[in-house]
Amino acid sequence: MNKINYQKKLDEIVENLGDKTPTLLLHSCCAPCSSYCIEYLSQYFRITVFYYNPNLYPDEEYTRRSSEQKRLILQMKTKYPVSYIDEDFNSAEFYSAVKGLEKEPEGGERCRKCFELRLGRTAQKAAELGSDYFTTTLTISPMKNAQLLNEIGISLSEKYNTAWLPSDFKKREGYKRSIVLSKEYGLYRQDYCGCVFSKRDLNK
Repeated sequence: MNKINYQKKLDEIVENLGDKTPTLLLHSCCAPCSSYCIEYLSQYFRITVFYYNPNLYPDEEYTRRSSEQKRLILQMKTKYPVSYIDEDFNSAEFYSAVKGLEKEPEGGERCRKCFELRLGRTAQKAAELGSDYFTTTLTISPMKNAQLLNEIGISLSEKYNTAWLPSDFKKREGYKRSIVLSKEYGLYRQDYCGCVFSKRDLNK
């Protein structure tokens, strides 16, 4: 099966915007990953960053990452203003979604369930807000499956009748740019994905 170039699809959408400046609900996993995404997308969209990450462990990690996200938004200069929504943190939602998959390897079925949970809530929120598009920063990571994330996003867009913005933010050295921006803003860069299982595998 041929891989789809989702960055090219994003380019096509941007090129056809004309004088329009659509609204975008951007799910963010963390400030470092969001840095390039915000820098890039805020040239074309009015962004609301949606921070919904019930997978984070321990609780202090959630507090630290969400704090860094808010700080970045306040400090970053963008063409259009960026707003922020911090969804309630409830780790029980994550553990319920991945129950029975605790021993799955990183990148396996447990991660799929986690993506579906977080993107599902994002799509639902985008529909509630009437956002023109929704998407996620997760595709910037070299460790994340952009094809899978886009497939999930497309499926959810049909379910909630709200448009998915395709992406593969690691393209065009987006990940490298996020590292530069992280240093520029002095952002906390975590050394594990975020959940207790990824921390467990790191410690191994």
